[in-house]
Amino acid sequence: MPPRAVKIIPPKLNITANTPANPSARRKVAGYARVSTLLDEQATSYDAQLNYYESYIKSRPDWEFVGMYSDEGISGTNTKNRDGFNRMIADALAGKIDLIITKSVSRFARNTVDSLQNVRKLKESGVEIYFEKENIWTFDTKGELLITIMSSLAQEESRSISENVRWRKEKDCQEGKVHMTLHGLLGYDDGFVINEEQAKVVRLIFKLFISGLTPSYIARELKAQGIKTIFGKEKWHISTIESILTNEKYRGDALLQKSYTIDFLDKKRKKNVGQRPQYYIEGHHPAIIEPEIFDFVQEELALRRRNCDTRYVGTSIFSNKIKCGLCGCWFGAKVWHSTDKYRRIVFQCNGKYDKKKANSCENTHFTQNEIKVIFLQALNKLVKEKNEVLANLEELANDCCNTEPLYEELDAIEEELEGLISSIERTIREKAAVNSNKEVKAAEENALRETYNEKMHRRDEIQNILQRKKHLKISIALITKKIGDIDGEVTEFSEDLWCGLVDHIIIKGPENIKVIFRGNIEIKV
Repeated sequence: MPPRAVKIIPPKLNITANTPANPSARRKVAGYARVSTLLDEQATSYDAQLNYYESYIKSRPDWEFVGMYSDEGISGTNTKNRDGFNRMIADALAGKIDLIITKSVSRFARNTVDSLQNVRKLKESGVEIYFEKENIWTFDTKGELLITIMSSLAQEESRSISENVRWRKEKDCQEGKVHMTLHGLLGYDDGFVINEEQAKVVRLIFKLFISGLTPSYIARELKAQGIKTIFGKEKWHISTIESILTNEKYRGDALLQKSYTIDFLDKKRKKNVGQRPQYYIEGHHPAIIEPEIFDFVQEELALRRRNCDTRYVGTSIFSNKIKCGLCGCWFGAKVWHSTDKYRRIVFQCNGKYDKKKANSCENTHFTQNEIKVIFLQALNKLVKEKNEVLANLEELANDCCNTEPLYEELDAIEEELEGLISSIERTIREKAAVNSNKEVKAAEENALRETYNEKMHRRDEIQNILQRKKHLKISIALITKKIGDIDGEVTEFSEDLWCGLVDHIIIKGPENIKVIFRGNIEIKV
């Protein structure tokens, strides 16, 4: 077969590293600079890069300076949050830039994938990049190979730096050194200095919660009072209230490493629920909330979560306080005549319309005013016996303080548990011996394990009793103060007294009502 004729078509473009396709046209050139921190020495480097590249580009007669693009205090491990970089790429793809000059591959991107993707994308659009330190031109045939190598080295360097930073942070945590931003932390300025105006709001939130209000109701109350969030917003979110109520910083402590970085490339963080060690520092800074009050609130939160299916789900001060004495359900708010002038809110037993029950509850309903009257009647009965009630509360508080026998028993159990663990381990080794009576040793092991489980159960019981005593002690202190401050008959309903004094009301009918005050004080109405 005769050889086929091959016709050579010469290229129309002359793409080389340093020569533009049209030698007579000036290349539109931009510079890019980046530093990854806001330290003073980095700021000097940043300014030097900007001045250097602007002067360098303008000194070339065949180049037209189109501007400098920059990112200050931004990591190079990914390009998602680099506004200057992303704007430069967009302008280049739009034809506004022919050549980009930057200091090095690591200044451009420390992520190999990001680096190559952007280089190829720009190359396809006829935009070249010059990396001065490595003397790499991306239109050069060796350019992509060199960039791949340099980007991989830069990425490995970032990983190494990230590991070193993580190690240093954990070391600081172990030594009790706290490095954290206080941006968005209501109540504190930089250096954990208490901001008194904001601290008043924090104390109000805790006070309203202790008074019996739900986070949802507190959020509404703060908005109604015209109190704005730390960011100047009128609306308070329930999650914000819950976050304040559970933040240990308000008791003067600091929990370190609440979250951690998953990947050094994308910088995504994840909540630490045991994947990494945490460090708790007590008394780290001035407290806004007394530690005892803070601990009381945590117990109250846990209690409400346990009862979240039946109680503490409403947004009214009455919706979590009224219990049906017939079926055990809680009363909920219902709107009657919602579309006409007779509209009113009443409280009915939630068991009245419970489809799961064979017979609906027949308990009566109550209006808000009727509940207020019931409360005032019970409160004034309580005030008449004020001295006796305060004496009983003092006796109850003293009983709560008597925890020494429990702690002694707890210490003894802890010591017994250590001995049992040693005995179980010894029995397991003896059972494994060749000449041992395995059945006897197995029986011994089972007996020891049974005793161990019994001791563990008792230990948990004691710890729960101690927690309840602590919770009750603070509750008694709060109710004692409120009752002590009342002087004479109370004639007007007070939300503060209602929320602070009443645990709940049990209603079996209009003629059979008991008001249960905090401290387990019962008053029949």
